[in-house]
Amino acid sequence: MNITSILTILVFVLGISVFIMANYIVNIKKSLSKMIIVLNDIKKGNRNRKVLISDNNSASDIGYKINEILDDYRSKIIELEEGEETYKRMLTGFSHDVRTPLTSLVGYLDAIHNKVVHGKEKDDYLEIARDKAYNLKDFVELLFEWFKLDAKEMAFHFEDVDINELTRSALTDWVPIFDERGIKFYIDIQDKEFIVSADVNAYMRIINNIIQNAVLHSRCSKVNIEVLQKDDEAVIMISDNGKGIARKDLPHVFDRLYKCDESRSAGGNGLGLAIVKELVEIHHGRIEVESILNEGTTFTITIPIRKAL
Repeated sequence: MNITSILTILVFVLGISVFIMANYIVNIKKSLSKMIIVLNDIKKGNRNRKVLISDNNSASDIGYKINEILDDYRSKIIELEEGEETYKRMLTGFSHDVRTPLTSLVGYLDAIHNKVVHGKEKDDYLEIARDKAYNLKDFVELLFEWFKLDAKEMAFHFEDVDINELTRSALTDWVPIFDERGIKFYIDIQDKEFIVSADVNAYMRIINNIIQNAVLHSRCSKVNIEVLQKDDEAVIMISDNGKGIARKDLPHVFDRLYKCDESRSAGGNGLGLAIVKELVEIHHGRIEVESILNEGTTFTITIPIRKAL
């Protein structure tokens, strides 16, 4: 093979290489141009666009990465929008829960001030106004507690405590209330110690919120409280024979400001159980609810045991 033949082959190979390289560069340029078009479209507000990847070249990796970023971006936007919608519902709920009792309270006070009522009726109006004022105060405090929880600003002091003794202590204040309201109660708490890591005040709030929900909103005549050990967990069960919760409402009972239709008339504000769930999870526990309409409800709290004595 002479030098001319060799040069001819080299020129041919070089030409093919240049053609392939040029075609490769053109394809990459086209892919990048398409990506720019998609990104500009997204910038204008079309969040549903994606980079179409048809060629397997260096630009493909960029396209995959852009799509990955876009998916993450869309998820973040949806999360923010859902959060914004939730807070809008919260503000609407807060407005209703504050305005309604406040309007009623002002109405009773105006009737007293304008001397519309006298004697015993006046005393009754004062007592009703006082109750409404205290209910409003309780709601504002509950609201403040929720915001501190939500903002991660609530301080906790965890220590090893006997969950059995702590539950007995929480129930002490409820016994006279049960008696006053004619509610029969059954308490089954073992003598042995179940040591858990807990914040005493937070645990008291958990128990109080659940029992308050039963006593004030479920219209029950019986309440059962039981603490038992299951494997390496303490199980606290609080049940009542009240009006129960509809099946459609069960998945939402721990949602903040969610109200079953009945709870509106019964005075529930949809915050107490949301706070309970947050506090239980802070204790690395879980809470479940079972209910049958017009038969009753059972809340089951499970908290890890450090040791049983």
